[in-house]
Amino acid sequence: MTDVAIKKTNPESVSLCPLNSAAATEPEPLCIFGTGDLGRSLGQRLLQSGYRVVYGSRKPHSCGPLPPGTQAMSHSAAAQSAALVFICIHREHYNFLETLAPQLQGKVLVDVSNNLKKNLYPEANAEYLQRLVPGAHVVKAFNTLSAWTLQNGPSDANRQVYLCGNSAEAKQAVAETATKLGFTVLDRGSLCAARELEDFPLQLFPEWRLPLRIAVGLTAFFYFYLLIRIVIYTYVQKGDDISFRIMVSLANKVFPIVSLIMLSLCYLPGVIAAFLQLYRGTKYRRFPDWLDRWMLCRKQLGLLALAFAFLHVLYTLIIPQRYYVRNRIAGSTILLIKENKTSAFDSALAWRSDSFLSTGILGFGLYVLLGITSLPSVSNALSWREFSFVQSKLGYLTLFFCTLHTYLYGWNKFLKPTSYPWYTLPGYLLCLIVPTVVLVLKFLLLLPCMDRSLTRIRQGWDRTNKLETQMQ
Repeated sequence: MTDVAIKKTNPESVSLCPLNSAAATEPEPLCIFGTGDLGRSLGQRLLQSGYRVVYGSRKPHSCGPLPPGTQAMSHSAAAQSAALVFICIHREHYNFLETLAPQLQGKVLVDVSNNLKKNLYPEANAEYLQRLVPGAHVVKAFNTLSAWTLQNGPSDANRQVYLCGNSAEAKQAVAETATKLGFTVLDRGSLCAARELEDFPLQLFPEWRLPLRIAVGLTAFFYFYLLIRIVIYTYVQKGDDISFRIMVSLANKVFPIVSLIMLSLCYLPGVIAAFLQLYRGTKYRRFPDWLDRWMLCRKQLGLLALAFAFLHVLYTLIIPQRYYVRNRIAGSTILLIKENKTSAFDSALAWRSDSFLSTGILGFGLYVLLGITSLPSVSNALSWREFSFVQSKLGYLTLFFCTLHTYLYGWNKFLKPTSYPWYTLPGYLLCLIVPTVVLVLKFLLLLPCMDRSLTRIRQGWDRTNKLETQMQ
């Protein structure tokens, strides 16, 4: 009887599930314009969270499979049935909404659309929607979530929902819905921020671009630099073809070099910022833009450095399995047997090799600890003091061990003329420049006279204000 009554009063609607007498006690439905992947996923998620869902479609009788428990109507009927409407259609199809302005008067319209590229239109999609339906309250939200995220819940993807709009009440209604779906809401202000929100999904690893460029640049430079020093020099000067070393030996020299430089680049901006504050005598002046950008990408620099350290460890573990190494060991052993000789035990060399391996293991262990604590699930469980201790104190300790590991690797090689083919410096000497500078500068900052001044500045002391007071 209820189904029949609905069909009589509203011939434009199609019921996809039986309605019963309890429908009167159900909450007011939410409306979704659009029956694509995102619209269906959003409807399914809303149903699971206890909402009633009504779809608005151009063809309500043949709009495809929808989540069970929902209802499909014409756009006009669906707009009249709900106070909050999700616009899950492309901007190119917004024109028909202008004809629905009377039905959408006073409604909250949630624009979830995105564009294929930046600056495709002169105004944001949400602003365009507000201009088409001036009597509605447009809120930009949910556009940074994919259909997959909505289907599987916020635990499997991004938990944040960005929103913006001119009406505080409308934003509050959308925020309550997003919170009930299990997401965290971040209010970005008025509808003027809609273009910024629409650009978010178009960004491809924006925070990783600079670190990746640095990593690729350093890797390419040192790879070709060592290729010239080791492979090409040997072929030109001695006529020996050792090009087989390109795959493992050369790569295993490049990876630790890049890793150490990038780790030191994580801590160099903090040291520069400290000296800048000491020079200015205040913490209330902004750092240069280049330093701000550098400090904001320190996490990404550190994670890439850890990745190169992992590659170095893996490549080192396969060294005994290499044909070249096994052949050299076998040849050396056979030669000693033929000559009836034994190698003399060198205590200094034993100390050096054990120290070299020990510092490498300690440095890598601390490296992994830094990487683990940078994960959101771990860092959120730490207090600020604990996180700062791990990332700062243990970070510098990691840099110290890794730098010492490299010094022990070089040992006295820099004294041998054969270490400078074509008058070029060894790769390990070049990679020691930046970490050594960072450690020396950090040591200077730890001196009592420097540390006291820096602590006072970071606690709010301002040398400029003090001078002005004295002059008055």
